[in-house]
Amino acid sequence: MSKGKGYRTFSVDGFDVLVGKGSHDNDALTFDVAQAHDVWLHVGGGTPGSHVVVRNPAKGEVPLAVVEVAAALAGWYSKARGAPNVKVDWCKRSDVSKPRGAPAGMVELKRFKTIKVKPGLPAGADPDA
Repeated sequence: MSKGKGYRTFSVDGFDVLVGKGSHDNDALTFDVAQAHDVWLHVGGGTPGSHVVVRNPAKGEVPLAVVEVAAALAGWYSKARGAPNVKVDWCKRSDVSKPRGAPAGMVELKRFKTIKVKPGLPAGADPDA
């Protein structure tokens, strides 16, 4: 758990998964912290929620199991937390851009995939984190 940063940090199968804490923190996480080859996720359908980034320093393929856990985190840290399932859009960070004049946290995606998951935390994670 990171203190004083605008995001929470989880470790999933050796990958760091970062979860923004608010709209300004989401912007900073997405555009200042994340690298082009990192995986970026957010609950789809215009639902408010945290931006989630899976660090990918090796620039290889992030395993689908890691993407699924990160997507569940995106669902957990969104207004859709209580839903049985959520659709989460995910892509490379390089496919995320900010429209000119858009409010904090608003982005556009060039290319993305959608995964359906149950919102939740990784096993052993602190729900208050």
